[in-house]
Parts: sequence; structure tokens; C-alpha cells
Amino acid sequence: MTLLIFLRRKLSLTGTKLGCAEGGCGACTVMVSRFNPHHNQIIHHAVNACLAPLCSLHHCAVTTVEGIGSVASKLHPVQERIAKAHGSQCGFCTPGIVMSMYALLRNSPQPSMQDMEEAFQGNLCRCTGYRPILEGYKTFGASTHSGQQLFDPSEFMPLDPTQEIIFPPELISLGKQPPRSLRFIGERVLWIQPSSLNELLELKAVYPAAKLVVGNTEVGIEMKFKNLLYPVILAPAYIQELSSIQYTENGIEFGASVTLTMLGKKLHEEVNKLPNYRTEVFQAILEQLRWFAGQQIRNVAAIGGNIMTASPISDLNPVFMAAGCKLTLTSKEGKRALQMDDKFFSGYRKTALKPEEILLSIEIPYTKKGQYFSAFKQSTRKEDDIATITCGMNVVFQQGSNIVKDIKLSYGGIAPTTVLATATCNRLIGSFRMYSEEMTLSPSAPGGMVTYRRTLAISLFFKFYLTVQHKLAQMVKPTYHLSVEDVKPNYASAIELFHVDSPTSVQLYQAVPPGQSTDDMVGRPIMHLSALKQATGEAVYCDDIPQYENGLYLALVTSTKAHAYIKSIETDDAMAVPGVVTFVSAKDLPGSNKTGPAVCDETVFADNKVTCIICKKTLLLINDGIRSNVGAIVADTQAHAQTAAKAVKISYEEIQPVIITIQDAITNQSFYQPVRTIEKGDLAKGFHESDNILEGEIHIGGQDHFYLETNCTLAVPQGEDGEMELFVSTQSASKTQALVAKALGVPASHIVCRVKRMGGGFGGKESRSTILSTVVAVAAHKVKRPVRCMLDRDEDMLVSGGRHPFFGRYKVGFKKNGKVMALDVTYYSNVGNSMDLSLSIMERALFHMDNCYNIPHIRGTGYMCKTNLPSNTAFRGFGGPQGMMVSESWISDVALCCGVPAEQVREINLYKQGEYTPFNQCLDQFTIDRCWKECVNISDFHQRKARVELYNKQHRWTKRGLSIVPTKFGISFTAIFLNQAGALVHLYTDGSVLLTHGGTEMGQGLHTKMIQVASKTLGIPTSKIHISETSTNTVPNTSPTAASASSDLNGMAVYNACQTLLQRLDPYKARNPKGSWEDWVKAAYFDRVNLSANGFYRTPDLGYDFETNSGHPFNYFSYGVAVSEVEIDCLTGSHKNLHTSIVMDVGKSLNPALDIGQVEGAFMQGVGLFTLEELRYSPQGYLYTRGPGMYKIPAFGDIPTELKVSLLRDAPNEKAIFSSKAVGEPPLFLAASVFYAIKDAITAARAESGLSGPFRLDSPATPERIRNACEDKFTKLPGTYTPWDVRV
Repeated sequence: MTLLIFLRRKLSLTGTKLGCAEGGCGACTVMVSRFNPHHNQIIHHAVNACLAPLCSLHHCAVTTVEGIGSVASKLHPVQERIAKAHGSQCGFCTPGIVMSMYALLRNSPQPSMQDMEEAFQGNLCRCTGYRPILEGYKTFGASTHSGQQLFDPSEFMPLDPTQEIIFPPELISLGKQPPRSLRFIGERVLWIQPSSLNELLELKAVYPAAKLVVGNTEVGIEMKFKNLLYPVILAPAYIQELSSIQYTENGIEFGASVTLTMLGKKLHEEVNKLPNYRTEVFQAILEQLRWFAGQQIRNVAAIGGNIMTASPISDLNPVFMAAGCKLTLTSKEGKRALQMDDKFFSGYRKTALKPEEILLSIEIPYTKKGQYFSAFKQSTRKEDDIATITCGMNVVFQQGSNIVKDIKLSYGGIAPTTVLATATCNRLIGSFRMYSEEMTLSPSAPGGMVTYRRTLAISLFFKFYLTVQHKLAQMVKPTYHLSVEDVKPNYASAIELFHVDSPTSVQLYQAVPPGQSTDDMVGRPIMHLSALKQATGEAVYCDDIPQYENGLYLALVTSTKAHAYIKSIETDDAMAVPGVVTFVSAKDLPGSNKTGPAVCDETVFADNKVTCIICKKTLLLINDGIRSNVGAIVADTQAHAQTAAKAVKISYEEIQPVIITIQDAITNQSFYQPVRTIEKGDLAKGFHESDNILEGEIHIGGQDHFYLETNCTLAVPQGEDGEMELFVSTQSASKTQALVAKALGVPASHIVCRVKRMGGGFGGKESRSTILSTVVAVAAHKVKRPVRCMLDRDEDMLVSGGRHPFFGRYKVGFKKNGKVMALDVTYYSNVGNSMDLSLSIMERALFHMDNCYNIPHIRGTGYMCKTNLPSNTAFRGFGGPQGMMVSESWISDVALCCGVPAEQVREINLYKQGEYTPFNQCLDQFTIDRCWKECVNISDFHQRKARVELYNKQHRWTKRGLSIVPTKFGISFTAIFLNQAGALVHLYTDGSVLLTHGGTEMGQGLHTKMIQVASKTLGIPTSKIHISETSTNTVPNTSPTAASASSDLNGMAVYNACQTLLQRLDPYKARNPKGSWEDWVKAAYFDRVNLSANGFYRTPDLGYDFETNSGHPFNYFSYGVAVSEVEIDCLTGSHKNLHTSIVMDVGKSLNPALDIGQVEGAFMQGVGLFTLEELRYSPQGYLYTRGPGMYKIPAFGDIPTELKVSLLRDAPNEKAIFSSKAVGEPPLFLAASVFYAIKDAITAARAESGLSGPFRLDSPATPERIRNACEDKFTKLPGTYTPWDVRV
């Protein structure tokens, strides 16, 4: 049992959240404190509760978010500051971030920004964009802030370290006693904590296959996700010999149980104390540790575990191998020493140790004069990411010369083991070509990216070569008068270590006018009303609901084939698992098996045929897996249900063809109907009038929602009339109600769906959440008991779909100055195995094919590709970003073709007030020109561009790029009937107000805004108004909380209800004008007036006809412009986000703090879409990227170093509540400015190789794509390869 399960299930401390179960998101962070008797001190560490075995915490104190403060009693400053600085939106990640900061403060009460950045490397947030979190926590140090502030730091409670929770004195006493051996016997595992080295060796002799576990950061993941079972685990963390650090003549000897945090601390001390030439290896290890996992992992992971795991992509093993570290092994038979060389790793995940041996220690050597050492790691994301390539490089020169005496080059990520480039070393430096021949990779090598990895291996060696050349010139040449030429000035940036300055930010918004009532909160930057509860862990999410006494757990059983008939399902082994109650399948459905949000083309359970696959396959290791819902196991615990689900055996008869990619679908003409087209003007005429015509393509990858709270449902049968109550994490309460009712065969009025809040949604819980809810409801109906299921992260990513991958082909005609005359564009989307919402998504892509550009002659066509992947679905932007991304691709190509600056081409093609879109909607209240001018101004665009051009002239191997990109986003559901909302307002006799509306809260602050609207309308303080939940028995027939329209729709419905109540109270106000709100309400009550009112709103004048290309699909448009500057490393493909300025038109903001939070959060999600996040599938359709280990969303370190956000002033919008505008989705596409800044930098790099003109860069612009696009002598080495993965 992990600490997380113990806290949540046994102690009901639900503040600590489950986000990924693999230590990659930080939602489960707690502080563990223990007394170290050898140093006589108390050590506080942040750890991942999802990985920490409960039995490893003997004699430890655990502090959770509930333990440091609460709204009910007293907040801790850490909790208060993140909330009041607007650093909590959905709030699911907030307790983990709070505890990371709390642990840091316990060790360093006045932390530096670097300390904070390191502390948060293991924490992820999908909502905020990170800036407000850092902004709030900067106040613990010596922070400064210029310009407007969204919060007042003077209101914060001071931090008083003397008032913190004390470490229990009895644990100090126990810690001083001699260690005792412990044994914990579980259902399947025996855990032994030996008290001495001798006992450990005796046990290892008895159990030679036993795993030694210190931090459980590898074994825990293997047992959870790879279905491996280790019946005996030995825990040597408290054995003195394995935890000691000793100085030797040649270096420092670290016990194998020394944690990576302690390793880094000790090496830092030595680097600060010793001369540089003595610590080259130490410095290289520290550089690797900077990017090694997150702080929570480093705090518990042991150096010995890292070695013995024998991972081929280990960050440290190549360094140890290149340094020739000495390993001391021991067993009952005695000790022996081994050098860590090319013979140590005998195969994949295998070492030279005998079964009964353990690793006792590793000696890390000092370096000497004439020795130079470097280590490199390249990964998709710098922070907390597995390596693509990692290496250690060691060269020794003959004293006083530049003649190589010895050289070792060690690599991870090239072979199934860490390897030495022995042939190259034997030939000394040799040639790059010979080096590439030795660093070979199989065409189907796990991990893919074969061309990139080979290029990278050579590029990193080139970096090392330049680094050594520079050091020789600096150190040897002056001393020995040798002829050593220093690195060319324009090459110097190639040897700089990756460094990002601490971020700075500016937020600009329009203050409320003088004289506005202090009770009128509209327009003020007030805090999210649940933020304090979220920061203390008191906010209740779906899986936090207390356990029912007779409650059960459900686990899905899904297919391992993409396209097949089910021949048989065997459940005998599953039913034999302890605690299993039943297996649920299609035959248990009392109602219809047909389901789907728009078209019922799906089944709740696959009956005799499966049409898509999700298989639990992992990199380099394959396990049994899942997809198309075949059935479900119901058991007494989640662990039992999941174990049994894996034991269900399904036999298949496969069907051909299996269609995975868009190209597969095009080849097989596998499309859903209809094919949509929008056309305006005369294409033939437009192309005839053009000076140039070009054609191009771009592929835009999909994206996982990665909400921190996965899909979750609790179904509670009510015992009569088929009634059932559902607690669901969903954006679509009414759709959930309807589909559950259909599956159960009862009227919708018998089903109540309740939504308190969600830990993020982003469209992923608009329709796909209903699949899980329906299955859970059917199971609860069958067993007549409450049933719950919260999907694990890997399950959620496997079954829930994501943003549609798009492929765009375009033909564009234009004048010599870049003015576009004609465009013919075709879109293909990878829909998956059911329609879901894909037609509306394709329609929105077509509605945005022009972005902000007026094209006289245009045609757009959209094809929906039917494939054997899980159905893709709504995602923030809903097809708009993909449509606009293709637009910016051809704009970029036109600029490169004309030799005209891209910003000039964009500007001359921009719409003007009163012009018409391709779908013939007039652009009134048009503000893109104002946004453009302000963004150019606040970003210092022209001066910045001059600096970029100068930088690029002075640097060969790093380049900078700059881009300005606009966006125009239509606001309304394109399905017209959804543009309606209801509200219900109750006034109670004490003057308090209960407000309910049709929208759901997922972190965007909708409930907060609705309370602001009600407060202004009723003329009472927000403190008198409360929203409890969204439920289908209060407001029926609700539209999904989506399309960025929820504030508009629900705000007007709330306003309508409040106006009705005000009219009823008017007579009592007139009779008692000096009375209070409470007086008027009581008077109306005693006069028998109805103090409850419904409100309703429907958006007027909407409707569009594709046949006639006429009508108004949108109520209005939101506009924005962004400028971004980046720096790329041409040798590795890494990039830094140096600057972003955003100007966003949100009308008259209801709440600037929430709106700026939405702008920044959407922008950073877009940064992920366009530069980081890549869903990788095998050619058979297996999803490899199923958690934070392999799927990388932006982290704290990905924020632009300088970020400016300005809400456009004096731009009221008469078509929405209180002149506001929608803000949830429109800003996301502005992150394309980062993508096209990267493309601009690549253009500069290609110019160094004599390349010019348009080139294709697909999205996301990962390091692989950036490096391969920067064509140079290293990328042109021979070889063709078949990819390990395919682009879907």
C-alpha cells in the first residue's frame, strides 16, 4: 500500500491528490520528516505519496496539506499566498504545489527564485500557466514587481518559522535506538527492512531474486504499470554502510543508498571548495542532476538504484562509465571491486552483479590537470523528462600538451544498454563519419527518432570538442605556450550550459471607474472563490466524496486489438481474485447499448466487435493491456478490481484493414460524412490574378487534455423506480443524465447528475466522460450498491481521446508584395472510431481557415478520417487552432517565397472593420488593428527584431527568432440549439442567496463570475451569495460548459432570474427605502411572495446554412495578438521562450484576475500543443505516451522569461453580459507565435547552410523537428530508417 492510498482511503485525508501514480505530476506531494541519528538532525523532504510505500515510513512524520492550515481554523502563509495571488484555478494540483513550497520553506525560510524553480520541477499545473504561482511565492524572498498588481502583498500574513509543526519528540527517541528489522506481509509481497548489512546479505542469499528498494521510484512504477510482481522486497535505506559518504585518495565514495539530493549537496560542497580542475566529473554530475526528475524523486531515489536499474537512458550511468567510477560489490562471500566500464551492463536492464550480490558503494573520482569532462542530456522538455540521448565524455591530455592520452565517450539512448564508443576512443577523436558509424541504431529502435538521435550523438560530441578546445586555449596555451586556437566567437554559444533566467511579468488591465460601489465586484480582480479551500485541501472533488459503507470499485476491461471480432471472454481467473464481486458486460445492460454525444454510433460495451485499440505497451517492455470497453470488474477495492481486470482473457479474430493514420484513411478513402465545404469568390480568377502560386502541407499533432483530475464517477442507486444519483467530473451534466438513462432504460427524470467541481476539463469531459459514467451506472444498477471509478492516468489517456490531429494541404496565390489573392485549402482530421463531436470541430476549423486575413477568393474543404483509434473529441479551441495553424503556415511560406518579413505579409492581409468573412459574416466591433498596434508597442517589436538580427549574425550554433501572430475566434456553439442557458436563484429569509446555473466549474472561475453578476444585479455583497453545485434536478437541459460561451449564456440567465426577483422586491423597497436587504426579503416572505426565480437566456440572431453559405454562426468574435521571441540550439534542437507579449480583447472584463489567468493558461497550453506535446503511436495503433513520464506538458521552466499580458482597454462588447467577452479558448492559438518564432530562428540557421525559401515544419516543433530542420553537415550523414512510431 502506498502512502497516498493510506491517506485517502484509511485516514480520509483527501487533500493529497492522485494525478498520475508515477511521481510525474506532484499532485500527491507531502512532506516526510525523519530524524537522522548519524547527523543528529531532522530532515524534511517533499516526496510523492503515490510512490512512497507505507512500510518505508517507519519512524517518519508525514505532513499533509490539511496539517499546515485550513479555512476553518487558520491558513498557512503558503496556502494564503497561492490563493490570493490567483495561482489556483481548478485547484487539483494546488495542494501538491503548496506542500512542495512548504517543504522548501522548512529548509530555507527565505528561498531564492532558483530554490523555488528547483522545488517545483516535480509539479505540474494545466490551468494557470504557472506565472501567478511563482508571483505569489516570490513574496517569501526579496521580490519586486512593477506596474499593476492583481493582488496586494501587504495583505499577506508573515511567515513565522517558529510556529511550524514540531517533529514528534518520541520519533527522535526511537530514532536513537538501535535499528530493528521489520517485516510487512501483504497479499502478494513480503517487505523486509533489515537492521544491518550482514542481515541484508543473509536475506539476499536466501532471496537472490529480491529487489532492493530505497525510493521505490522505479520498482513502484514497474509493479503498477508494467504488471511486474516482486514477491520479496528488501529495504536497506537505514543501513549505515549503504548510507555513508567517505573521502578516499582518488575521490568520494558514496553508499548505494545515498539519495540523489544528498549526492548533489555533497558534490556542491566539494565544487565550491576544490580547484576547478579537480571537480570536472562532479560538475558534470551536478549538471545532470539539475534536470534529473523532480525534487520529490531526487529526495528519495538512491544513487545505487539508478545504477542497478540499468536503464539504457539513465542520466547518470554514462557519466559514471565515462569517469571510470569504481563500484564495490558485496555478498556473503565477501567484497569485490568493479570498474564501471563497457562490460558492466551485460544486456537490457542487466548488470555484471551475481544474483546474491548487492552494490555497496560507488567511488566518484577527482579529475586532474589535463583532464576535461562534460555531460549532456537532451530531452523533449528540460525539466523532469526522460532523456532522448544522454552522455558522458572524458578526455585526458598528456601533461603540458594537446596530445590525447585517453578518451572515453559513453552514451545512453543509443542501444539497449549504456555504451562506450570504444572504436572511436581507440582512434582518439577520429572523424564524425566514423563516429556516426559506431553510434548505429536499429531502424525500429524503441523510442524512435533514429535520425535525430544519431545526429544528436554527433552534435553533442561536437559540443564537447568545442568545450575542450576552449578550455585548452584558456588553461594550457598560456601556461605551456602551445598552439591552441580558441573557439571562434560565433561558435562560443555552442558550449554554454543551458540556462534560463528567472521569469518576470507584467499584467495590464482597465481599472474600475472612480465611484463604482465597493459592493459592485464586476471588473475587479477578485480571487477565485474556491481558491482558499483548494489551497488547504478542503475543496471536495468527485473521488474525495467519503466512502459508502457498502461501496465498490470498478475497473475497465478493454480490448487489445484495433479492429477485430470478439470470439470469447474468459473471466474465471478474474473472478478468483479476492474481493471481486462481478463482471459487467453488454448482457447486463437493462436499456440500450447504443451511445454517443451527437450520433449514437458507439456502444457502452463492445458486444461482438471492437473498432479501436488501447494497449498498455511501454517503451522497451510490453505488458497486457486494454481498450474498446469490453466489460468491467467490480470489487471491494480499486487494487483488487484492477488486478482482476488484467486477468480477464479475451480471444479475437482480427479484421483488415486496420487504419491508424490520416494517410491510411486517405489511401483507403475511409471518411465520415458529410464532407464540408465553404467557398467564396472565384478561385480561378484569384489564381489568375496572382503573381505567384505555391503549394504546401502541414501536419498538426494531437494533444492529450491532461487535466490533473482524471475522469471519475460515483453512482449511487436510490433503491426505487430505477432512480440513481451520479456524482461526476463532467462538463455535460445533462448529457451524462440522458445517456445513463438510455443505458438503464429509465426516463431521464429518474437520474440526477451532480457536479461540484472538476480538476480541469478543457473539453475532455464534455462528451468522453459519459463513457465511464454509463459503465459505472450499469455496474451500480447490477449490484444494487454504490460503485465508483476514477481512472488511472494511463487508463484515462488510453480511453478518452484528445485533440484531433489535422493534416492541411493548401494552394495559395499571391502578389509579389505578399498580398494573398486566392486560397484553396483542404483539412483532414483523425476522428477515430466514432464521430463524437468531430463534425462540429471540422466546421469550426473551416470557419477559422482565414484566421484574421481577408482573402478575396477562398475555398476550404474538410474531411473527417475514420480510423481505428479511440475517438478524438473536444479540446480547448475545438478545431479553431488547427484551422488557423494552417493559415499561418501558408502566410509563413508566402513571406519566405517573397523575401518579405512575415509581419509585413500578415499586416497587409489583415481584415478591416466592416469586411466579410468567407462565411459572409460582417466583422463589426473589430479590434484586431488596435490589438496589433498595442502588441507591437508593448513588445518593442522593431527594436527587438533589430537585436535578433544582430544576435544571429554573431552566433552560428544558436539562433533567435521573432514572430507576431493574430487570432480571431468566433463565440457561440456552432450547434445552434446549445446556445441557451438556465439559472435558479433562491432568496432565504436571512438574506442569503443560493444560486444555481447550468454551467460547471472546472477552474475557469465561472461560479465566481456568476456570483459577481448576481451581486451586481441584486446590489448585495458577494459574501451573501453561494453556489453549491451544478445538478440536473435544479437546472434541467443544460448545455455543456464549453465553446467559451458559458459566462455569456449563464451570466445572462442569472441576470434574468435576479431581475425577476428584484421586480418582486420593488414594492417592499419602495415602502421601506432605508431598509436593509434582509428587511426587504423578510417583508416579501411574510407577504407570501415567491422568493425563488428561474432565469433563461437564448443567444439571438444565430444560424448558418452550409448549402447557401449564409447566416451568422457566431454572436461575435474575440481578438488577440501575440509577439514571441525564442532562442534555439541548432545542435540539439532545444529552445528557450525568451519573451511573449499578449494583447487580448476581452471586452469589459468581469474579473481581470480570472481573465488574465485564462489568457496565460490557454497560452501555455498552446505552447504545449505547438512545441512540446506529442502523442506517439506504434504502427499498430498502440499509444506509447500514457503518462507524464513520456508525455510532456509545459512545466514551470517553460514560461517565457519575460511575459506581458494586456487586456485591451475601452472595448466594450454590447453582445454579452455587462459588456464582457469570452476568454477561455481564444488565447490558446496565440502560442503559435512561439512556433513561428522557432521557424524564424530555423530560417536563420538554414541560411548558414545556404538554404532559403519555404520549408515544411510540422507541429509540434519538438527538439527533434527543430534539429532536423536546421540542416547542416551533421544532419546529412547517410542512412534511411523505418520509424518506430507513426504520425497519426
